Amino acid sequence: MDLDLLLRSLEATGFATSVRESEALFPWVEAIHVLAITLVVGSIAIVDLRLMGLASRDRAIARIASEVLPCTWAAFGMAAISGALLFSSNAFNYAHNSYFQAKLAFLVLAGVNMAVFHLFVGHDADSRGARIAGGVSLAIWICVVAFGRWTGFTLHATPLAS
Repeated sequence: MDLDLLLRSLEATGFATSVRESEALFPWVEAIHVLAITLVVGSIAIVDLRLMGLASRDRAIARIASEVLPCTWAAFGMAAISGALLFSSNAFNYAHNSYFQAKLAFLVLAGVNMAVFHLFVGHDADSRGARIAGGVSLAIWICVVAFGRWTGFTLHATPLAS
């Protein structure tokens, strides 16, 4: 099946149509998405700034992570669900938007950075590698937010093909 046809089919679903056509639903879903991303980035920043040695140096990284990461994962789940709803409402245009593609690429990089950190650095959280991983993570998440905002400002709606 052609990707563009699949994207148009997703846009034609009932929930996508509801999100797109409702005067209230899209703004509410978008607000939830923005708030969830704020929680994700804010909670990750707490851990990253500690890894970089710039904040909370009197607290163990493992303790900070155990306190903060459950909030991070819950917020990430909400961001993913609300993001999927927003995407479905205009899937074709989102999928072809270079800023949206960059946002997704940076999300993948964030996951790779996290995996590399846990595989190679996690047990030595006060090392140079941890400081680098924290800095890279913070930079990646800033890019996710920036490209996410640019997506909203550069997306141009196109009517569904009949």
